Amino acid sequence: MAIVIDQVKSIDSLFLSRLGKKLPAEVLGFLEQNIAPDLLEEAVLLDTVFSLNSSIVGGEQVGFVANTQRLNDIRYINQFLESVNQHLSDGGCFVGCVEISQRRKERLLGKYPKPLSQAIYTFDYMINRVWPKLPYLRRSYFALTKGRGRVISEMETYGRLYSCGFRLLNSFEFDGKLYFAAEKVGKPDFNQEATYGPFIKLRRVGKNGKIVKVYKMRTMSPYSEYVQEFIYERNGAGGIGTGSKFNNDPRITTVGRFMRKYWIDELPMLYNLVRGDMKLFGVRPISKHYFSLYPADFQEYRKNFKPGLVPPVYVEIPKSLEDTVAIERRYLQAYERQPLLTDIRYFAKAMYNIFIKRVRSC
Repeated sequence: MAIVIDQVKSIDSLFLSRLGKKLPAEVLGFLEQNIAPDLLEEAVLLDTVFSLNSSIVGGEQVGFVANTQRLNDIRYINQFLESVNQHLSDGGCFVGCVEISQRRKERLLGKYPKPLSQAIYTFDYMINRVWPKLPYLRRSYFALTKGRGRVISEMETYGRLYSCGFRLLNSFEFDGKLYFAAEKVGKPDFNQEATYGPFIKLRRVGKNGKIVKVYKMRTMSPYSEYVQEFIYERNGAGGIGTGSKFNNDPRITTVGRFMRKYWIDELPMLYNLVRGDMKLFGVRPISKHYFSLYPADFQEYRKNFKPGLVPPVYVEIPKSLEDTVAIERRYLQAYERQPLLTDIRYFAKAMYNIFIKRVRSC
């Protein structure tokens, strides 16, 4: 059921008169703090798991859309978000809610005594989190569940929003749900190859600035590539042992940390090596956002070289983004002078650090 309200002047009358107790006072306060009053002059309130269509808004764009149904219960989440984007004016806001995976885990483990709670949580995890991501089997999951009760992490929620043309304004938790306010900042990406299943293709900057698809096993929440800038703004990059990676990156999953520790996630990149997208040793293939953090002159210089499977940050361990740039510059300058000897020397030192000194991914 969709509830539609036009020409609303007061956020309190908007929700309290039409939705009664569907949205508690805490949520109303959150909206008052994050939504500009002028956007509420044309608002659409939804209580639905279906996409927004022109019959609801009369073919017009509106300034504000809110949905009381959890994202967990929407079968086609991206299609729903894309439809909201289509019917929002530029700068318009969308407010929704979701039960994130961590709260779901706490709810299930706290509901039953041990070891029953552990068994129920494990079953729920396999059914509602793993099964929907398995190639060739996910259709049967959605046929049986209609997409209701899916497990979604906080980072996946934000990633889907960003992929559909939104920017997160704010979020807060109340009564087991994460409420979020997001601003329309562009059009949806309509990316059919977004990171979702266990095997993923990542867009990375290759030689001559060409974007190449790097094959890996997923170690982060789905759609994590869309929130790189968000994580960078919130957490920053660099720090001891992180190199150019983000501090305390919340996108990495528990299983992902294990795979990264033993480089299991990078095994599919051997296909890129065979295809000629990468060489055995060289600078790490990085995303456009990471690439944009490098100095402009080094960006142009770096484009002249093919990326590699084993990067020079295993030879000299960086403590910051600036360290990473300096290490890569030294390697590339040496490689220009003596390509073969440089790669042999660097590769031998990297293998020593990895297998003898137990240096991990940085």
